[in-house]
Amino acid sequence: MAEFFETDYENRIVSSSFAPEDSAGNADNENNLRPKTLSEYVGQEVAKSNLSVYLEAAKLRGEPMDHVLLYGPPGLGKTTLANIIANEMGAGFRVTSGPAIEKPGDLAALLSSLNEGDVLFIDEIHRLNRAVEEILYPAMEDFALDIIIGTGPAARSIRLPLEKFTLIGATTRSGQLSAPLRDRFGVLLRLEMYTPEELCRIVERSAGILGIEIEHGGAMEIARRSRGTPRIANRLLKRVRDFAQVLSHGVITEDLAADALSRLEIDALGLDRIDRLILTSIIQNFSGGPVGLETLGATIGEESITLEDVYEPYLMQIGFLNRTPRGRCATKNAYDHLGIPFTDKKGNLNQMTLEEN
Repeated sequence: MAEFFETDYENRIVSSSFAPEDSAGNADNENNLRPKTLSEYVGQEVAKSNLSVYLEAAKLRGEPMDHVLLYGPPGLGKTTLANIIANEMGAGFRVTSGPAIEKPGDLAALLSSLNEGDVLFIDEIHRLNRAVEEILYPAMEDFALDIIIGTGPAARSIRLPLEKFTLIGATTRSGQLSAPLRDRFGVLLRLEMYTPEELCRIVERSAGILGIEIEHGGAMEIARRSRGTPRIANRLLKRVRDFAQVLSHGVITEDLAADALSRLEIDALGLDRIDRLILTSIIQNFSGGPVGLETLGATIGEESITLEDVYEPYLMQIGFLNRTPRGRCATKNAYDHLGIPFTDKKGNLNQMTLEEN
């Protein structure tokens, strides 16, 4: 009989999605973890190198920077980079999101309130309403608003000029952007997953800001289990700090970090209990797959859309899960990580796996 678990994926500590605990406004100023300048920003060397040129060129011309599209998985620093662009340009910074702009009039009011050189940041820009999106086309190209007054034969169009501004759009799904909108961005920057070494530097920097004493080994242990995502690394640092204050006189050592993260059920590759449940269900209940998404979701008590959007991407990225036309399959790497002897479809046990175990 299948065992069901309450997954509560929105509260996963290894989720790269934004969580309330990540927000600014904590009483002890933990919101200051975001870097303010490009020189403080760790990682994304290719994007940083190109961006520094674009910023300097815009300053030399005395113009606002061209419109920027930031895309990549959640938690990699798109909002932080947008803040940095505004800071480097000495510009005002306005923030909104695609779902928050419900009507064309909402966007028109926002655009008309911008000052010369301001930066408008739209998060989740792929979720803009199509009618709202069309307001952006002339605003981005000509810095103007086209407004229709009246209806029927009496209707007429007027064009209102806007101050020159920089639009920064952020999305985790660039493929869902319409071609007309995507083509109006002059600068496209893809943010990549971070290496453990880069995350270690981020953890050490955050620990210094928070006044946490941490050894290099402890920072690297947190970095290795952070799934290549700074947001997760900072979240884990705060949780490991709690264990350090109670168990290790406030010092985060490598052993302390490993023990704390194990207590949080996060293994050496950053997999949590639900990740391992998905893999073990495929292996033990369906002989490694293939298994349909709906069937797998029913087995572990989770919606199929949640499996596809929340859990599968990282498992596929590290080579533990394959998508096939017939369903999901666990790979040999997944068997090895879980310590389960691998059996191919001919029924032959993998001898190396048996010897290692």
